[in-house]
Amino acid sequence: MSTHESEVYTVTPEMPAMFDGMKLAAVATVLYVIVRCLNLKSPTAPPDLTYQDTALNRFLLKSCPILTKEYIPPLLWGKSGHLQTALYGKLGRVSSPHPFGLRKYLPMQDGATATFDLFEPLADHQSGEDVTMVICPGIGNHSEKHYIRTFVDHSQKQGYRCAVLNHLGALPNIELTSPRMFTYGCTWEFAAMVGFIKKTYPQTKLIVVGFSLGGNIVCKFLGENRTNQERVLCCVSVCQGYSALRAQETFLQWDQCRRFYNFLMADNMKKIILSHRSVLFGVGSTKMVDADLSRLYTATSLMQIDDNIMRKFHGHNSLKEYYEKESCVHYIHNINVPLLLVNSGDDPLVHNSLLTIPRTLAEL
Repeated sequence: MSTHESEVYTVTPEMPAMFDGMKLAAVATVLYVIVRCLNLKSPTAPPDLTYQDTALNRFLLKSCPILTKEYIPPLLWGKSGHLQTALYGKLGRVSSPHPFGLRKYLPMQDGATATFDLFEPLADHQSGEDVTMVICPGIGNHSEKHYIRTFVDHSQKQGYRCAVLNHLGALPNIELTSPRMFTYGCTWEFAAMVGFIKKTYPQTKLIVVGFSLGGNIVCKFLGENRTNQERVLCCVSVCQGYSALRAQETFLQWDQCRRFYNFLMADNMKKIILSHRSVLFGVGSTKMVDADLSRLYTATSLMQIDDNIMRKFHGHNSLKEYYEKESCVHYIHNINVPLLLVNSGDDPLVHNSLLTIPRTLAEL
């Protein structure tokens, strides 16, 4: 009995120590995962700039210190693009502004109806000039999105008039009037909006702004015809991919969770298309068949949707032809107005290999 009791007393003191070690290991593992997932060890750095040494560029670098200063993101979540995307996409801003604008409707030649929202400036522009920002949002987006409203509100307060294109079919409360919706590089609706602004405000000068897919559209629009650059002061493209053909090669890769984002965007596109099912696949549609609708239901990537649905709106014979014809990479070299191309070095959607396109353009 005494032997048994001695064995008990020699084991029990070691148990708390063992559990403490397990707790420490668990805590260390959690901290390691947090540090890795939030990129907390990623060093901060100033933007990587590629530009020609001109008087205008020297003036811009002197006037805009944010272009040369080290960027220090918010603590904890600021270094994780995934967390920023999740928080902003689901929760939005703490207090998102609600700028007041007028919705304009423009009939297109094929029976479609383009819409855009017009926001007047809330202050005088510091130059004394009449300046209008013509803005093209990202894929499936419109003037009611939080990031667009925030950008418009800030621009209005700086003295800019803003015209924001609503991608054809993107607004949930606006029905399509023809069996066609927005595509990766169709510039028809954006051109109609710019034409309206130029005609309505003959003295205004334009700043062209595009976000993501919108960046591709505005650069393609300016490069398609030199007359499109008349009265344009400059163009700003934010986080676009330049070449859909080259981008598709990376969209099925799992690094940076790119395949997962591809699935989410495909699901969103699927919802937009299906919300207009009666028009796109109805009696008046000659380009879509029931088999296309069946393939849409099973699609899990943007490429599948583009191949089965989107390319057919403009009669492209193949996915490769669609991506080649609708990418701005074949037009951007025709732009003669000042052009600012902004990209994130760790963008999960735009693979770093695609950034050789703007860098090469800037060097040339």
